[in-house]
Amino acid sequence: MQFDPSPSPNFNERKFPVDMLVLHYTGMASGAAARDRMCDPKTEVSAHYMVWEDGRISQLVSEDKRAWHAGVSTWQGDDDLNSRSIGIEIVNGGHDVPLPDGTLPPYPDAQIAAVITLCQNVLSRHAIPASRIVAHSDIAPARKSDPGEHFPWERLADSGIGIWPATAMDDEPATALRPGESGKAVSRLQEDLKAIGYGLSATGTYDDPTLLTVRAFQRRWRPGHLSGVADVRTQHLVRRLRELSGR
Repeated sequence: MQFDPSPSPNFNERKFPVDMLVLHYTGMASGAAARDRMCDPKTEVSAHYMVWEDGRISQLVSEDKRAWHAGVSTWQGDDDLNSRSIGIEIVNGGHDVPLPDGTLPPYPDAQIAAVITLCQNVLSRHAIPASRIVAHSDIAPARKSDPGEHFPWERLADSGIGIWPATAMDDEPATALRPGESGKAVSRLQEDLKAIGYGLSATGTYDDPTLLTVRAFQRRWRPGHLSGVADVRTQHLVRRLRELSGR
């Protein structure tokens, strides 16, 4: 692949081998502004790659170095995810810079095609399990929403990048679970989400961290339903994802 060189000084040495891929949107008014921010040493922010709307790709940090994109985050019991991951920033205003009508700006086809090719390229060099290809919102559900519910995760999964669950499943849960509820069903939901990778404790109470985690799950795998309520369909998908993650 051909990359536009845009070297960032914001990196240091890795502490672990690469076994994760984290996707973000830039959340800024323009790609140029995002690139300048990630190349400014004062910001202490960077990523390995940035994908522009027209499909161009800028490489900011070498893959063997630790870029600073994940922040305080956790996945499958691991922290210091910057040391474990390749970070890809996708130029898109997202929730921070919505369209005038309040909707989220689309991801152009050329951009998504480039993201897919880049991800496939990264996966050819690193042993990254499908369950460790994640959204920024997955690893930091209380802080982040990117790359947003408008990002086409199913299209990526169809290209061999990440997981997209089938709909059919036996033994479906019977009722929805809501904030404030408690009991064994809530504990099971929390345990399933934790097994998938989310940094959630099985308290048995549908507390604020559970609501935010359920919403992050829905943003990724049920983007038309961001209630934070674990309805029957959401519980179904959580169980399926746990199965597919092999955890």
